[in-house]
Amino acid sequence: MGAFDWFWKAMGSATERNDKKSKGIVEQAHGLIESVSALTDAEIAQRAAETVDEGAISDKATFLALLSVASARTLGLTPFPVQSQAVLRLLEGDVVHMATGEGKTLVGAMAATGFALIGKRVHVVTVNDYLAKRDAEWMRPLVELFGLQVAAVTSASTREERRDAYRCDAVYAPVAEIGFDHLRDNQVTRREDAVQLPADVALVDEADSVLVDEALAPLVLAGSQPGAQTIGSITNVVAHLRESADFSTDAEGRNVFLTDAGAEKVERLLGIDSLYSDEHVGTTLVRVNVALHARVLLTKDVHYIVDEGKVFLIDASRGRVSDLQRWPDGLQAAVEAKEGLTVSEGGRILDSITLQALIRRYPSVCGMTGTAVEATDQLRSFYGLHVSVIDREKELRRIDEPDRIYATTGEKTRAIADEIEHLNSSGRPVLVGTHDVAESEALAADLIARGIDVAVLNAKNDSEEARIIAEAGDVGRVTVSTQMAGRGTDIRLGGADEKDREEVVRLGGLAVIGTARHRTVRLDNQLRGRAGRQGDPGSSVFFVSLEDDIVAVGGADEEVTAHPGPDGRIESARVRGFIEHCQRVTEGQLLEIHSQTWKYNKLISDHREILDRRRADILDTDTAWEELSERAPERAADVEKLGAVAKQAAREIALFHLDDEWSQYLALMEDVRESIHLRAIARETPIDEFHRIAVREFKNLANRAVDQAVATFRAATIDGDGVHLAQQGWSRPSATWTYMVSDNPLSGRSFASGVASIFR
Repeated sequence: MGAFDWFWKAMGSATERNDKKSKGIVEQAHGLIESVSALTDAEIAQRAAETVDEGAISDKATFLALLSVASARTLGLTPFPVQSQAVLRLLEGDVVHMATGEGKTLVGAMAATGFALIGKRVHVVTVNDYLAKRDAEWMRPLVELFGLQVAAVTSASTREERRDAYRCDAVYAPVAEIGFDHLRDNQVTRREDAVQLPADVALVDEADSVLVDEALAPLVLAGSQPGAQTIGSITNVVAHLRESADFSTDAEGRNVFLTDAGAEKVERLLGIDSLYSDEHVGTTLVRVNVALHARVLLTKDVHYIVDEGKVFLIDASRGRVSDLQRWPDGLQAAVEAKEGLTVSEGGRILDSITLQALIRRYPSVCGMTGTAVEATDQLRSFYGLHVSVIDREKELRRIDEPDRIYATTGEKTRAIADEIEHLNSSGRPVLVGTHDVAESEALAADLIARGIDVAVLNAKNDSEEARIIAEAGDVGRVTVSTQMAGRGTDIRLGGADEKDREEVVRLGGLAVIGTARHRTVRLDNQLRGRAGRQGDPGSSVFFVSLEDDIVAVGGADEEVTAHPGPDGRIESARVRGFIEHCQRVTEGQLLEIHSQTWKYNKLISDHREILDRRRADILDTDTAWEELSERAPERAADVEKLGAVAKQAAREIALFHLDDEWSQYLALMEDVRESIHLRAIARETPIDEFHRIAVREFKNLANRAVDQAVATFRAATIDGDGVHLAQQGWSRPSATWTYMVSDNPLSGRSFASGVASIFR
């Protein structure tokens, strides 16, 4: 037995004991359902309250029986025993692994009700607006039967709607919106202006997506920073550059670099002496690199779409966009200039937090997903979470075929269209999972040319998601979707009303086709899981070519000998093993990126916690007044007669400079991180140097914030209307927006999309 095998064995044994205990409680609950069914709604709510003792559910069997009867009565859904078991594991703080179609939505609502009954406010964290709104409305009758309040927050919610929602017992909201509201609340100068209230529990739907795939994606709050944009002229210059001669890209196509000849051409066209002079290295060179990035690495209908004269970013992991999105660091302006659109105003980062740091703020975290087992190590390592595997209610009947491998992309694409045409000729419904908008539209055009009706679900029409998915399992349906894995909704055989269910079952159920392997097995399995729900028949197969991105990245610098047939198909166990090797490599790269990025983010997260405590102290007490009065007693004596107004003025001054210094600190540390790898040349350890600089600069931040606050307190006009910071040249941005940035270069996006909301 290895050094740590005993640990993992012990953890597995503990999980088995917990599952066995849960099944025993569920069995007891089943025996109580008949007697509980005789109770009125009011009596059920009263009995539920009686199962709570000292902040915990003391009689779990009775509690589950009450939930089961309430669910049947309010929703027409009677929980399966496996769903009740999952509820218990969530209440114990586990991530439950439940297959697609096994009823995670009901499980989440039942667990949220349990948490709320013991006095814990719970955030049910979803991956998008659609699911947050749908699930909150769908589950509302169940939650409200117990005298609890439930609400949803979406990107369309007003400030007042958000404030009301966050005061409910159970709040359904996308993870990004929760994070953006947290960042915006960290800019308020009066506690009553904050919209959020602290929550005790994060119950995360699609847990592996939120907690692993997007964990290190920073959510960013940016503020207006007016200034003339010169990116347009630079974009015109960059358009004249030639690949290889003037610029080159790395093997993975994730970075682009100017050559010496390219730099000289840019200098000549811009009429400047040197891009690398002190005058231009921090401004012009940065804009050139951003414009080059926009031209070479960002592709329309893959990374973004253009609609009604605006650029909308595509979230590659979920195949969707949301309203008012934005890229950071001039990239938005560069893409707009590239597309010939009106260029947006620039801005600066006011605050930022990663999804991982956001989730770790909750005292308790649990979650649900259909692919938790594959993420067990990450969930345990980064969150201390355990995975409980919940058995299927009915045995899996889906047939997962071996990959069909082809030499070239063209041969693979033809084979995919041929297979869809073959399946469609029998009337069997087909769901095709593509990786981007351009691919989905090209495939749809090919199928239409063959006389096949196609429903396309991608970032250009995700508002029609519910309608398209509702009918995707009906006879003769062909649905082509980008990133179906991230859409979180089930497909019913026979259509929304299942009227043709028996016919589809006879045909073999839903056929799922993947147009390429994903970067992780989990994403493959999420797509596969769209077929075979609740014992339905179905099948899945992935088509792969040796030109796919996963092979280019995972098999870089490796060669494989293949002998394709006349149609380009490769029947070789060795090549099949090579494809699996490429996927393992990309998974390993993702894990290494996660680990390394977390090391850099961890210290910043620790500093953020210190800053948050300092900010809360200033916001909720008279600390600012006391500190400024001590440092500037003569000024304090002048304004003391204003009473509460003077104390609020001191508070606003202290908070302004604290927030301003934090913004500058984030910008500085981002610059440091961009260049820290150069420390290795001097035989220094980059991460150690990064930590040393971060600690030093954070200490300086604290000192400067206080010194600046004292100077402003002495100089600013303070009267009955408060402090007039604008007169001193100090003012908060007139507009803010939010976006999400990805630290994951293998995600298909150098910068990930995010939901942007403009607040003026």
